[in-house]
Amino acid sequence: MQGVVTSTSMDKTIGVRVERLYKHSKYKKYIRRHEKYLAHDEENKAGVGDTVEIVECRPLSKNKRWRMIQVLANAIEDGGDL
Repeated sequence: MQGVVTSTSMDKTIGVRVERLYKHSKYKKYIRRHEKYLAHDEENKAGVGDTVEIVECRPLSKNKRWRMIQVLANAIEDGGDL
């Protein structure tokens, strides 16, 4: 699964927000839903705003059942004023 990193405040753990689209059965409109997962990041490579790929693994802690595979895209850092 792919998602955006929302939190890096924990050691070797990141919070990842994964969005998905599904079609409503009655109204036939597409609805955007999201879920947040805790994923293991061994080298602390991911930063807030990065797009990462995660995969399910064995339970690593009470809430952590996902492992980060790779960073797909880094967040754009804006240093100037607009």
